[in-house]
Amino acid sequence: MNLTPMRYKDYTWPHNPRTYEVVFSRDVACRKVPFGAYVLQNMGRSRRVLRGSGEFVGEGAYDEFKRLASVFYENRPGLLIHPLWQESNAYFVELSLREVPTENYVAYSFEFWESFDQYGAVTEAGREGLGEPEQNRHVVLPGETFWSIAAQHGGAQELLALNPQIKNPNLLAAGDVVRIK
Repeated sequence: MNLTPMRYKDYTWPHNPRTYEVVFSRDVACRKVPFGAYVLQNMGRSRRVLRGSGEFVGEGAYDEFKRLASVFYENRPGLLIHPLWQESNAYFVELSLREVPTENYVAYSFEFWESFDQYGAVTEAGREGLGEPEQNRHVVLPGETFWSIAAQHGGAQELLALNPQIKNPNLLAAGDVVRIK
């Protein structure tokens, strides 16, 4: 299989990194309940991370690493295109030398964190309420629960009646849409 080259901002790898892994994570809070019990609360998706390692080999290998390092020093996120991962806006958060470099050989590792700067964006689970005018719906923010939203908008029974897509109010996630009118 012939894969397209990995790109970040205006930098294109001369050949794709040797290894990579994609890590998806979720933040979960644990709350103590009296008499020894506990409750877990889903705080929503956390960042997605793409990390890996590779080598630059041959004439000018160290110069190629320096070009990659100059992209690392840019402060803003940029478009990351990986041949097997979806395009995403990402921060270049780590670039490491894995051993002493030479002019013709540089072993490196890297890490990118996907940027999600769209707090109004909607997850797949919450697309039900998108046809509603904005004042009739609430997009769940990180840390919010169904119960906190219900307390602000008329009570749990009313919100459950307006939102038949919510099967378990304890499983609401950041980005889900809740009808409030």
